[in-house]
Amino acid sequence: MDEIRVRIAPSPSGNLHIGTARTALFNYLFAKKNNGKFILRIEDTDAERTSQSYIDNIFDSLKALGLNWDEGPDVGGPYGPYTQSERFDIYPKYVQELLDKGFAYECFCTPEELEVEKEEAAKNKKAYVYSKKCENLTEEQKAKLRSEGRKPAIRFSVDKARKAFHDSPIIHFEDLVKGDLHQDTSLIGDFVIMKSNGSPTYNFAVVIDDMLMKISHIIRGEDHISNTFKQILIYEALGVEVPKFGHLGMILAPDRSKLSKRHGATAVSEFVEKGYLTEALLNFVALLGWAPSDGVEIKTLDEIAHDFRINEVSSSNSVFEYDKLNWMNGQYIKKMDIKELTKKAKPFLSKYDLNELTEEQLEKVIAATREPITILSDLTNDVAYFFGKDIEYEEGVKETNVDTQQAQDVLKYFYSKLDEYDFNNEEKLHEQLADFRTYFKEQFGIKPKVTMWTVRAALTGRTHGADMGVILEVLGKDRVKYRIEKAIK
Repeated sequence: MDEIRVRIAPSPSGNLHIGTARTALFNYLFAKKNNGKFILRIEDTDAERTSQSYIDNIFDSLKALGLNWDEGPDVGGPYGPYTQSERFDIYPKYVQELLDKGFAYECFCTPEELEVEKEEAAKNKKAYVYSKKCENLTEEQKAKLRSEGRKPAIRFSVDKARKAFHDSPIIHFEDLVKGDLHQDTSLIGDFVIMKSNGSPTYNFAVVIDDMLMKISHIIRGEDHISNTFKQILIYEALGVEVPKFGHLGMILAPDRSKLSKRHGATAVSEFVEKGYLTEALLNFVALLGWAPSDGVEIKTLDEIAHDFRINEVSSSNSVFEYDKLNWMNGQYIKKMDIKELTKKAKPFLSKYDLNELTEEQLEKVIAATREPITILSDLTNDVAYFFGKDIEYEEGVKETNVDTQQAQDVLKYFYSKLDEYDFNNEEKLHEQLADFRTYFKEQFGIKPKVTMWTVRAALTGRTHGADMGVILEVLGKDRVKYRIEKAIK
C-alpha cells in the first residue's frame, strides 16, 4: 500500500467519548505526519442503539476539535460518504467468496442449542468455543433444516484459514504500539460473520470496509486486540494485504478505574458545554500516551502533527488528570486573542443582557476577569456585577466590609468624590483611586487594601475580582453612584 490511509469508525450509540476522540486524534496525526488521508466511517449496524443525534454529535465534535476528515460524510471523494448501514448490499458478495473457498460454512444452530453448549463449557470450567457441529453438514441435512424453517448464519472456519496461511496455531502480528502480539487460534472458535437475518457482524463488516477503503493502518483502542486476530484471518482468506495495526492503551480516571461520568465529563460535547476550549482539550488529549520530543507541552495541532511518531506512543494506560486539563485550559484562556475569547465567552453570558455593554466594554470585562479562571463557565459568575443595577453580596461580605462604621466613613467620602472622577479614562481613574487610598492611609491609618475592599464590596458584592479601574469605567458614574448610595446606611 503506497498511500497512508487511516480511519476513525465510531459507533453512534452515544456522544463522542473523549477516548474515541483521542483515537481519532492519533489517527489524524499519523495521517498528517505521513501525508496520508484521514477517513471517517460511521458503524451504525446496531439499529437499536443508533441515533441520528449521536451521529450529529460525532460530526460536530470532530469538527469542533479541528479533526476534519478527508473523505466521508459532507466531503465525498471516491469512497465517500461512509455509513455502514448503507453498505449492506456489499457484504454478501464476500461472504459467498469465503463459502466458495471453503473458509466459511452455514450454521443452523438455534440460540437455545448454542446456550446449551455454553452452559456445558461453563460447567466444565472451560472457555467456550463453538463445537463446529454444522461445519460438515450434507446438502440433505441442510435441506431438512431449511424445511423446518431454520435460516442459517454464516460462520468463519478459523482452523481452515489458519492452516492455509500459518504453520502454527499461534499467530503473531507486530503492533505499531505494543510490539509483538500473538494468539492461540484454538481458543478463538469459529465465529459468525453473517447473522441469520442477513446482517454482517462487526468483525466481518469492518474488514470488508477497511479493505474497500484501502485502509493501510488501523489505530484503535487495545480493547480491539482480540478482534484483530480474527480480522487478520479474514484478510488472508480473502487474499488481500493485511493492514498494519496499532492498539492504544486505555484512558483511566485519576483513581485508576475506568473513566466514567462519575468522574466528570467524558464526552467532547460535555467538555465544550462546561467551557473548555477545544484547542486546549485537543492539546491535553494528545498528551495521553504521547510526549513531545522537546518537552514543551502546549502546542498547536500542526505542531503536534509535525512532531508525532506512532512508535513513541506509550503502550501503557493513561490517566485523565482533570486538574492538568484545567491548568492547560487556563493557559489557553490567558493567551487567547481577546476578540476571539469574547466570542467564545458569549454563550456562557446568555443570562445577562449583553446590550448593556458595547463590544469594547465587553472585551474589557473579559480581559479583566480571565486571569484566574480555568473554564469559560467560570465567567458566568465572575462577571455578574457588571450587569444590571443591583448586586448580590457574597456571604459575610456586607457585614464585614460595608456595614461597619469605618466602611461607612470610607463609602461616604468616596461618594463625595465621584463627580470629580473621569469615568471615560481608565488610566486617570487609577490615579484618582490611588489618591483616595493615600488619603485614608495618611488621615486614618487605614491600609489601602482595606479601603479598596470596602469600595469593591459596595460595587460588586465581593472582595475580589476585576481591576477597580475597569469596574468603574464599565459601570459608569450613574451605576456607581446608585450602588454606593444603596450601600450607605
